[in-house]
Amino acid sequence: MLMTIVGIYTLYVLITIYTSVMQIGFINQAKRKQAILLGQADFLKAGNYTVAKEKLSLVNAFVDYLFFIAWMGFGVSALQNHIFIENQVVLNIAIVMGFVVINSILSLPFNYYEKFVIDKEYGFNKSSLGLWIKDTLISFVMTLIFGSLVVWGIYEIITNLTLWWLWSFIFIFGVIVLINMLYPAFRATFFDKLTPLKDEDLDEKIKELMDKTGFVSSGVFVSDASKRDARLNAYFGGFGKAKRVVLFDTLIEKLTTKELLAVLGHELGHFAHGDIYKNIALVGAMLFAMFGIFGNLPDTLYMEMGLSKEPYVLMILLMLFMPVLGFIMMPIMGIVSRHNEYEADKMGSELGGPAGAIELANALRKLVTENKSFPLSHPLYIFFHYTHPPVIERLKELGVDIDETQNSSLEGKCEANI
Repeated sequence: MLMTIVGIYTLYVLITIYTSVMQIGFINQAKRKQAILLGQADFLKAGNYTVAKEKLSLVNAFVDYLFFIAWMGFGVSALQNHIFIENQVVLNIAIVMGFVVINSILSLPFNYYEKFVIDKEYGFNKSSLGLWIKDTLISFVMTLIFGSLVVWGIYEIITNLTLWWLWSFIFIFGVIVLINMLYPAFRATFFDKLTPLKDEDLDEKIKELMDKTGFVSSGVFVSDASKRDARLNAYFGGFGKAKRVVLFDTLIEKLTTKELLAVLGHELGHFAHGDIYKNIALVGAMLFAMFGIFGNLPDTLYMEMGLSKEPYVLMILLMLFMPVLGFIMMPIMGIVSRHNEYEADKMGSELGGPAGAIELANALRKLVTENKSFPLSHPLYIFFHYTHPPVIERLKELGVDIDETQNSSLEGKCEANI
């Protein structure tokens, strides 16, 4: 059974690496040809940025595989043999959170390199080292506190209920919903400074837009995201009366009022179509499958690992294999999500009036330019990784004429050139 588990994870890693290699080769070939949507220099720069990020992801996938083998081979047993606490609740929390802490520490070099080497080189990172350390420490402390509470809850369920895997799923699913509700307030408290939108004219137009779709918000806020990152973004967070609209200051600076309203119209399209609930349902299905599988693993697996069937072992195995099931579910979630994006684009263009499609198209072009998003990707990579359709396809749906027939970057076969 242990070899089967390792084999499944190995297959997952090989597919991940293969798709990354194909993506890197595709981008390296396309970036040197005729530009699409961007100027030639920006097109090349966006391609280089995408390749740099993907190469880091490739290395990360390989290192994660080594860590997985280490955890399955001796890591979990090492934690078990070096943590001595009589109280079983505290023991389980200590072992599981020890696993989480070690993984978090091991991921820090990759996070640092992405932010202070790649993102800095391409003009995205605006954060100082001190601010990054502060953010990392806050995230670390919050993970310890809330993670320990979650582990405690699952431990009590496993030790006291027969169908523990079903009740654990319900518990974790409730935690995810709660996180979505509290995320805007949490982010505003510990990371971004949110201030009410001061532009009264824009605020009024946003509220008029929300009224058209029945979106009730606790307010429109501006985030000082530019102190950390130069990318453009906006989000609607929370549920019920806790919903709020948050605009990055970078977005307000770069987009015109009509373009900004078109982007918000797109987000309101997601709200009107209930996309957030669809996404939560898909995540719920993934969690249900995961808990169902790992709630019924044979005892031989634990014997092969040299471990007893303790709650902390079950929880660690769940966390180790969550990326695998996520990868399996991603094509399904991606198909649904990409469809939802097209529908949200359609509604966003309709909410913008006669010129709504043009304004949304202009906004998408600016987002591509400012975020250095390479407009092309390998089809296999799109299948496994994309939650949004390629921007070219979105522009086509909006009626934007893009002459691809003369674009050599769309012709020929991909070469896996890293």
